[in-house]
Amino acid sequence: MKSKIPRVLVVDDELIVRESLAQLLASRNFAPVPVETGEKVLKLIEQNSFDIMLLDPKLPGIDGMEVLKKVKKRNPDTEVVIMTAFASVGSAVEAMKQGAYDYVTKPFDPEEILALLNKVVEHQSLKRENILLRQKLEEVYAFEVLIGKSKAMQEVFEMIKRVAESDSVVMIRGESGTGKELIARAIHAQSKRRYMPFIAVSLGALPDTLIESELFGYEKGAFTGAEYTKKGRLELANGGTLFLDEIGEISPKTQVDLLRVLEESEFRRVGGVKPIKADVRFISATNRNLEEAVSKGQFREDLYYRLNVLPIYVPPLRDRKEDIPLLVEHFLKKIATKTNRKPQKIQPKAMELLTTSPWPGNIRELENTIERAVVLAQKEEIGAEDLPYRLQEQPQKPSSRALKDWEKSHILFVLEENNWNISKTALDLAIDRVTLYNKIKKYQLERLKKANSE
Repeated sequence: MKSKIPRVLVVDDELIVRESLAQLLASRNFAPVPVETGEKVLKLIEQNSFDIMLLDPKLPGIDGMEVLKKVKKRNPDTEVVIMTAFASVGSAVEAMKQGAYDYVTKPFDPEEILALLNKVVEHQSLKRENILLRQKLEEVYAFEVLIGKSKAMQEVFEMIKRVAESDSVVMIRGESGTGKELIARAIHAQSKRRYMPFIAVSLGALPDTLIESELFGYEKGAFTGAEYTKKGRLELANGGTLFLDEIGEISPKTQVDLLRVLEESEFRRVGGVKPIKADVRFISATNRNLEEAVSKGQFREDLYYRLNVLPIYVPPLRDRKEDIPLLVEHFLKKIATKTNRKPQKIQPKAMELLTTSPWPGNIRELENTIERAVVLAQKEEIGAEDLPYRLQEQPQKPSSRALKDWEKSHILFVLEENNWNISKTALDLAIDRVTLYNKIKKYQLERLKKANSE
């Protein structure tokens, strides 16, 4: 594809300057438009757009500073380079404060002007690339989450749009693997903070001793091993969004610290005395019953109400089975793109098994299962034999209690088969390590391990 030739307005009341610059620029792949007055510039920009303007600030009639202001107001993307006499450098600096990109002094070296214009073109190209990248990222986040025709997911999509417009605290509720972080990212991508950082912290994966320094950072010398000052996640998220996953797992001490940040919008690093402002939007997520935790005194009631301002409930995959074929199709395309190969098809029997599975690991488990099937499939189509045995042997209409008992016994069986190797078990179950740890805790499998070893 041909690169765009930059259009350059050359604005100077001296004919020799206009003509010599126009000839120079035309010979170096620019499209110059020479103009002698500010009035003509203002008429031109009503119907045309220009990439760059070379501007003499001392013009008859409407002066250059007024032209600069009107051009930047009409088209902020037009970069303005001031051409000024050495004695008027002060006015050129003032012009830069008003939005000019840079200035050159007369008489100028042709190569100096060309180098500066090429720098402007490169700057504009990077700006355009960044805008396109941001748009693509937003499309990715929207596409990853906005898959589902079920009524339950349509309600989630509507909530995402509504809460994104505000700056209020959001709590996302749902089982492990339902896509809570993706929903948080979709909210951020549609909010006014979209171009600022999105920082995620998995609190359940951090020991209590590390959570405080991870969230708030620490000062040099705050404790043994603190050899330098470190910014915490809260500080890194300044101006953007802080996503606190597994919020129900934090200790009473961290609950107090977090409540203070929510109430006062400031915090201190570990070992620090100076308060730091926290311009952050909080989004939290949990798979725990926090209401029950509050009633048992395990979670502070005041913190619960601070975090649960705008709740979003994400349904488990077993309650939105009509979305499974759509998700499967999406994951097949995603894997094909990643592996640079043609998307595989899936046989009807295999799809039937996928849509009737209880999916205790939800979307995360489904994606891992599809990726595993793509790798193992010997034919162009994925068949039932390419899916894990647990899907081929599942009961047709299990009760909720039966599902839990089946999941508990199956996880315990795979753990014991792998001698309690967490990484290998998580791989075999097609879930991640954090989800596996949560399941072990939920079903108190550590206790069964001890009982079996005695």
